[in-house]
Amino acid sequence: MKILVIGHSVLDFIKSGKNDKVSPGGIFYTISALNRIVKNGNEIFLCSQYDEETYPYFQSEFSEVKKDYLRKVERIPRVHLNLFKDKERHESYENITDNLVIDINDFNKFDGILINMITGFDITLQQLETIRENYKGLIFIDVHTLSRGLGENYKREFRKIPEFYKWAECVDIIQANQLEIYTLSDKTEEKEIAAELLKSNLRICCVTKGDSGAEIYFKKSGKVKNHFVAANKINNPNVIGCGDVFGATFFYNYISSGNEIESLTKAVQTAEQHVKNKFLV
Repeated sequence: MKILVIGHSVLDFIKSGKNDKVSPGGIFYTISALNRIVKNGNEIFLCSQYDEETYPYFQSEFSEVKKDYLRKVERIPRVHLNLFKDKERHESYENITDNLVIDINDFNKFDGILINMITGFDITLQQLETIRENYKGLIFIDVHTLSRGLGENYKREFRKIPEFYKWAECVDIIQANQLEIYTLSDKTEEKEIAAELLKSNLRICCVTKGDSGAEIYFKKSGKVKNHFVAANKINNPNVIGCGDVFGATFFYNYISSGNEIESLTKAVQTAEQHVKNKFLV
């Protein structure tokens, strides 16, 4: 099995209470998760960017994958995250680069394509449409920061994504968290949004719900079905990268089995291990 992963690499500056931390972020967590769950004989190809200054942060994980589409740039984005216990984190960015260069002649050599919109500028709609036109397999997209606009001082605030239905028409699986889901449509109820998205070629809509768990919506016999898997309560959770771990695990297992409920269960369990600081170590 061959999986193509597309998304920006970023350096995270994380502030949580009185604690400060600098760490690799962005697509790093997706790659780290895949490195731990893929079986021998499977190959992960990375389409991203790196710079000389920060590459040592990423090298341990990136060295395990195929780097045919990893390009050197002068400076990758930096992300400043301020974490809170009782509300959504604040995000601001610097050095947001142009969209990634995707110079691939034959997309159909991959069994799946996972796109994680780390900065929201990772790929354009036109690039996604080109991929869809030339690829017959499964495409997964994590909405991530595409759900946030770009304000003064590179602050990112939630906004409705312009023409998101065009993005949805190009993919098979969408992932969004419990706040991002409301940026995908004018509808005001989660189930209504999922049902609207599933009118397109979309197969599955995944909604992650923090420490509560995750829910999927999917089509079965022409009807929209849903399934929720609860997560266990974790003290002092490690929330950074949790959604990325979930998405990588869900997509890999779905490609392998075609079973959406089994894939959801494994994704929640693996994300839970990450939250316990026992997975990506």
